[in-house]
Amino acid sequence: MSVTAATTWLVTGARGQLGGDLLAVLAGRAGDDVTALGRAELDLTDEGRVRDVVRDWLAGARRQGRRPVVLNAAAYTAVDAAETDEATALLVNGSAPGWLAEELAGHGRLVHVSTDYVFDGTATEPYPVDAPVAPRSVYGRTKAAGERAVAAAGGDATVVRTAWVYGAHGANFVRTMAGRALDGAPVSVVDDQVGSPTWAADLAAGLVALGARTGPVPPVLHRTDAGAVSWYGLARAVYEELGADPALVTPTTTAAFPRPAPRPAWSVLDGSAWLAAGLPAPRPWRTTLHLALREWPPR
Repeated sequence: MSVTAATTWLVTGARGQLGGDLLAVLAGRAGDDVTALGRAELDLTDEGRVRDVVRDWLAGARRQGRRPVVLNAAAYTAVDAAETDEATALLVNGSAPGWLAEELAGHGRLVHVSTDYVFDGTATEPYPVDAPVAPRSVYGRTKAAGERAVAAAGGDATVVRTAWVYGAHGANFVRTMAGRALDGAPVSVVDDQVGSPTWAADLAAGLVALGARTGPVPPVLHRTDAGAVSWYGLARAVYEELGADPALVTPTTTAAFPRPAPRPAWSVLDGSAWLAAGLPAPRPWRTTLHLALREWPPR
């Protein structure tokens, strides 16, 4: 695997959970240039603005003689809210990735982050990259539309599906469970949804490694931490890691907690294509959870 030192990076969604870790990884790349754009700097519902920003950034990359790479970590991720706000979700998740890909086609690389929600969640084996998509929620449908838009642009782009991401930035399941554990509070968690908890810091490192590669890259990859567990099992692991009594975590069912958007019962993704591409092997989810809870304050 070869890399180039003269790279300029554009990170969208830079103030979000994954974006913060992408910036941390990129800060360690000597000689590279990074442009970080959050929602305030780049409104992904505004096509003209998106195209103008990317064109200006590409022009700067050409002047500097740098290789341009966009890491698109921006998304409309309010899964339940999307059920009644499909128009906005479709712009951010479906249309904007296509605008980015079209502007970059022939000029730079796009690494676009997608989700397990593009699948229906009825499988019993890990989903391969070429499994048929069959989203059951507005969020999943709009993310699938974004994948199609990226593919249609025909440029140097990879869609990277991930799942169950948690990290130091923003709210997430692990941080919520950590707070309950530190309070010694009981919690009831669904045990009939299974996936692969994914530490944002490790995911970010993998995405940057993908962006930094020279030569062809696969059009679709899956990247989660290794292994699988239910939300209930993950919650118990958080309690154990923080020295709380895991018996305070009790199992329940998805049916007991109805939500506006259906959740996939099975979110395990097959990462063999990621490994075949020579990218960094994911660590086991329990290993990364252990490291994460010691690296950042759990509240």
